[in-house]
Amino acid sequence: MSVRTFFQVVVLGIGLFGSLASWANELKSIRVWPAPDETRVVLDMKGEAAYSYFTLTKPYRLVVDLKKTSLKAKLPISVGNSAILKKIRSSGAPEKGTFRLVFETKEGTTPKLFTLAPTPDGHYGHRLVLDLPHAKKKPTDVFKKKTQPSPSVENHEAQLPSGNDDIIVAIDPGHGGEDPGSIGPTRKYEKNVTLDVSKRVAAKINATPGMRAVLTRRGDYFVNLNKRSEIARKNKAHLLVSIHADGFHKPQPRGASVWVLNTRRANSEIGRWIEQTEKQSELLGGGDVLSGDNDDQYLSMAVLDLQFSHSQKEGYDVASRVLKELGRVTTLHKSRPEHASLAVLKSPDIPSLLVETGFITNPKEERLLNSSSHQNKLATAVYKGVLQYFNEKPPEGTLFASRKHGIKHKVTSGQSLSIIAQKYRTSVSALKKANGLKSNTLKVGQVLTIPGGKAPASKTVAVNKPQPAKAKIVTHKVQRGEFLGKIADKYGVTVASIRSENKLRSDSLAVGQKLKINLSSRKALKHTVKRGEFLGKIANQYGVSVDSIRSANKLSSDSLAVGQTLIIPRS
Repeated sequence: MSVRTFFQVVVLGIGLFGSLASWANELKSIRVWPAPDETRVVLDMKGEAAYSYFTLTKPYRLVVDLKKTSLKAKLPISVGNSAILKKIRSSGAPEKGTFRLVFETKEGTTPKLFTLAPTPDGHYGHRLVLDLPHAKKKPTDVFKKKTQPSPSVENHEAQLPSGNDDIIVAIDPGHGGEDPGSIGPTRKYEKNVTLDVSKRVAAKINATPGMRAVLTRRGDYFVNLNKRSEIARKNKAHLLVSIHADGFHKPQPRGASVWVLNTRRANSEIGRWIEQTEKQSELLGGGDVLSGDNDDQYLSMAVLDLQFSHSQKEGYDVASRVLKELGRVTTLHKSRPEHASLAVLKSPDIPSLLVETGFITNPKEERLLNSSSHQNKLATAVYKGVLQYFNEKPPEGTLFASRKHGIKHKVTSGQSLSIIAQKYRTSVSALKKANGLKSNTLKVGQVLTIPGGKAPASKTVAVNKPQPAKAKIVTHKVQRGEFLGKIADKYGVTVASIRSENKLRSDSLAVGQKLKINLSSRKALKHTVKRGEFLGKIANQYGVSVDSIRSANKLSSDSLAVGQTLIIPRS
């Protein structure tokens, strides 16, 4: 080989090596995160992605060209649980060294693409993120404000509750999807704990008449900080509770805490850690990255989308109650609510608090936080604290306010205090006291507050022994096709009582036969509690007193659960 030929080979080798080196980026894997409003696709890359993209129609496709990139990920990928994305496949590249990806979509979409740098702890490397928005859906009934049906003509003077709206509590499970949150010693993720606990809190709230929970996320996907506050505001939430599991760069810290927003600097090392690392969640999830330097070398337990309420006092009140209940079931990191200065202050109209359920970076608490029984204890504590607050300070126009302030009655022509007292099973004196009345005179259209749970005053009996109830007997003439069971159901009595009253030796009946029915032996009715119902409302429906329902069911309080069965005594 001549010297000239040798140098040509060397130059050619160097050129080939340089060319291969320039194609050194690699598509390592593809992850899909379907969410309610959009589907996120994350391309894990060996290096920072150089890319271009365009869309096509008939059929709908998004085409992404990755420059100087080779493929390691498996393709094609069929996507079955996305509202927009059907399939991800490869296609012929427009030039050598470029890899082309095709995203087959169900309809046209306006994609958002951006790159993310590796996370400080090395959990994630370079990524190219594609957000594919779903088509906007029409509002569903679940988000519509509940309204009472118009009263019938026969019921025009019946109860007028001061309100029957639900108290809406937005429950925000921290992190999710691309953002795992803090990570425990055995690689347990905060995002999973927060979703589990949040779902338990929501279930307890939804089982309470007059309350409804709204989750900012229901699965393992990322929700932008601004989007979380939008969900709360869209549903007219009265409170936002963000659920998290704390983390720190040392394993020693432990215990639950509750945080409220404040504009002053945090007064603890943990608080300063939260402030410094708040933006990490957005960096992990991508999109609207908060400004500022990031010096932390630990995957943050960032505070997600908490809103600062104009009523700081009320937010602190709820936080104090929740913290007190948490202290009954777990170790506390601090005995009082703490403050942190956060960058995102988007909902000044919604009182907000952040519950740190414990330190997932503490080995013992990592085990507890992933325990089903401990999660339930934490959820119960959060629920009790929230319930206590709204029982004491119910928002106007809600069912809770109606229960606390009493039923309202609008006076109609011909009504007197005694008639109204009899209708609601209360007394004239109780009505006058509840409404500050000095006389028995009423005006048509006047609105009275009906005190709840008061039975009408009973008359004094002149004899020492109680008088036996007078039997109520009616006569029934047997019709063709009737039998004892059918007749018993008709009058709400037992077959045995009909047999006994008529001294029947068999159950055979003759058409035209007359039977005595003792209505005093009627069985009690049963009522299944529905959402929005309370004792006063149920008592009025059946024409009985609240006290009689309490007594028949041995109720220790007036709190009812949806689906609860009550015995309704016969009037």
